Amino acid sequence: MSKLVWFLLVILLVYTILPTLIVRLGGFGVYTKGKRANGIALTFDDGPDPDYTPQLLDLLAAYQVKATFFVLGSKAEKYPELIMRMHKEGHLIGIHNYVHWANALMTPMKVKKQLSDSVKAIENIIGEKPIYYRPPWGIINIFDLILLKQFHMVLWSLMVGDWRSSGGKNRIRNELLSKLSNNDIILLHDSGQTFGADQNAPIFMLEALSEFLEECKRREYIFLRIDSKMKLDGPRKQEPLQLLKKTIVYFWLKWEMLFYWLFNVRPLDPNYQIFYIRLCKYHGSTIYLENDEKLSDGDLVVELHFNNEKLFQMISQSSTSVQLAVNLIRDVQRFLPTLTQYLKLHQEVRGIYGITMIHRGSKQMGFTVKELPKGMLRMLSHIYLRFLMFIFHPQGRKRLMKGQLSPRIVAISASEVIRRYPADSSSPSL
Repeated sequence: MSKLVWFLLVILLVYTILPTLIVRLGGFGVYTKGKRANGIALTFDDGPDPDYTPQLLDLLAAYQVKATFFVLGSKAEKYPELIMRMHKEGHLIGIHNYVHWANALMTPMKVKKQLSDSVKAIENIIGEKPIYYRPPWGIINIFDLILLKQFHMVLWSLMVGDWRSSGGKNRIRNELLSKLSNNDIILLHDSGQTFGADQNAPIFMLEALSEFLEECKRREYIFLRIDSKMKLDGPRKQEPLQLLKKTIVYFWLKWEMLFYWLFNVRPLDPNYQIFYIRLCKYHGSTIYLENDEKLSDGDLVVELHFNNEKLFQMISQSSTSVQLAVNLIRDVQRFLPTLTQYLKLHQEVRGIYGITMIHRGSKQMGFTVKELPKGMLRMLSHIYLRFLMFIFHPQGRKRLMKGQLSPRIVAISASEVIRRYPADSSSPSL
């Protein structure tokens, strides 16, 4: 498998698979099921639909049940009278994106626009901003965690595959009744127009729901809107993002062990493990260095990789960003004389090369700092390194939001490292 394929798999893992698994399995930062409040929450996705949503509203009105609708902004604009009817009849309206696209397939800015367009569409109709959000298919990307300050993210605890017509109403009704507990959040769909759904599936959902509500009435179950249910359950944990970060760091460091083994990335000195290294050929445009040397395509280089486990330890032990920067520079300066020893044993190496967001002070240490050329590598490196900064750096989120951090190429010739950082010296000659 090529390095590009592995890199794409890493990006996919970090960007969406790992965050989605942690949120879905661990429930970090999202509401998936009531814990203290008895009461069933009926929720409906993918609408409004001009054929099925009116029938659903009639059914809910007949049983005096209040539900929560996670609507698509584009459909809200197309059928404003249905949104207004939901609102007037006491149902809660949330967002399910502007169109039914998975967040994994969109950039953070695209997701943000989907939500802002949906908020605007719904607010223009009912005069209130929706604050409850369910991402399509329950799939998120890592940057969606920032949305937790603006929206209450709501998933579900009971799903019965009502987007399929197979089995008809009996399958849906039987699954609802057999799996139900009195504090579930039930996911149903009042439209069959999304990818993977049968167009006539809502017919069977409505038939099954009618019989389900009749049985629930007999059992004297209570139905609640999501906002009422969450209020009765009490406030959300205040720091879900920090807990999520620690979990992601743990799994990420385990993944890095596998990555290092696959690509033969290893520590150079057990005493100064701020960097791991990989001996490889440089591939890319010529880099002209500060000392009139250059790195050309095909040159043998030492590729530097930050030891993120060490970096995370330093962050945890540093009380301020200034202290972190000082400790980081000190460790780099301790590492470079050891690198000189390695270069003297590998005289065929032309230079040292890396891509990083932590490049402040690199020029003073003799490195050339350059922007990445436009292209796939730049885009993927940008996503990957911004994720790491967001997770590892104490002010990563704030600095990313301000645009203060962006990936750069840092490079230095082997001869310059040997000249500046003699192996028999404990301090570098700056």
